[in-house]
Amino acid sequence: MVAFLIRLKQRLQFTGWLQYIPLLVWAGLFGLLGLLCWFLSLSTVMSVFLSLSGLFVALFVFDVVTLKWGIRPKESLPPRRDDLNAFDLMRARRSCRSFQDRLLTDKDREELLGYVKEYSEAPYGGALGKAPIRFAYVEAPLTVWPVVGAREFLVAIAPKEYNRLSVVDVGRALQHIVHKATKMGLGTCWIGPGADHKSAIAALGERFDAEQDHIICFCAIGYASFLMPFFIRTIVGIVQRRRKPLSDLFFLGETLKQPLDTTSAPFDQLGRTYEVCQWAPSSFNAQPTRCAAIMDEAGETIVRFDFFATTASRYYAPVALGIWCTQWELGCEALGIQGHFEILSSEERGGAAQVVSVQERQAHYDISWLPNTPL
Repeated sequence: MVAFLIRLKQRLQFTGWLQYIPLLVWAGLFGLLGLLCWFLSLSTVMSVFLSLSGLFVALFVFDVVTLKWGIRPKESLPPRRDDLNAFDLMRARRSCRSFQDRLLTDKDREELLGYVKEYSEAPYGGALGKAPIRFAYVEAPLTVWPVVGAREFLVAIAPKEYNRLSVVDVGRALQHIVHKATKMGLGTCWIGPGADHKSAIAALGERFDAEQDHIICFCAIGYASFLMPFFIRTIVGIVQRRRKPLSDLFFLGETLKQPLDTTSAPFDQLGRTYEVCQWAPSSFNAQPTRCAAIMDEAGETIVRFDFFATTASRYYAPVALGIWCTQWELGCEALGIQGHFEILSSEERGGAAQVVSVQERQAHYDISWLPNTPL
């Protein structure tokens, strides 16, 4: 039975119906409750349940007609966001779950692909893992979930031989592209577990070598639509508003035991940099990255920040950490604080352990950010 339900879910997911079916399930549930109330002669309650059942049927029909079948009015192009500073731009960005039924204009596509080229090369693409990564532009209705209407994607590709830092590179470089796309007024959505790699491989054709390449994730790009499946809108509204507090993400010292007071000196120099990491894109909103501020022996000056992943995920955790790296460096750049990323050995970190316990989980050290001058 479980295997059947899993196969059914996958079938609905990759045929594009999973976003809509929950409305029919709810409609059926309220219909059955209404029928039960009819048997029990509870006419008032019956009317409520049957009304709710009818409402969900109506929502299902509306979503299928406008989104699945594409019968909807033309929407206007969204404005650019050149007027926003780096912090406001990072906070303004939201995962786009529904796209307009139109392709990027030639001008927007050219500008976007310019950023793709820029951030696929040093000092971003392949800088940490020392291996080439790339982002292949695909114009095709790839099989993804829960995004609807997406027709243009960037497919992140790394070498098939696993290199954790190359996966971090993907997250870091692609988030820079996403940042630029947000400035252009484009909608973007990182897609990991909800992507069917077979559809991407078919669309890539000769640009993908199964012997050499591995797809890390997708990023849907286009113009956001105001229409969205009711089920997805409800789930996204709940999930996107839930973020861990800064006290669960930033710590003082490599043991990750003491929450960092980001408002006290000298940590307040980083301002909203903590905030934009807190709100960084994260698969299923899992937020698996942690950061530790490391002080000098006198406890007066910040010498570095160490970044950790709290899950054993080989792909999504390092991608999330790479996204944090971008949010961090963009924040520091906006504040005029210069620094760089390094992978430090345990000895270089003063004998600190590579794996530590944090909030009943294991945190694995990945990378450090060092200010060019102590803060």
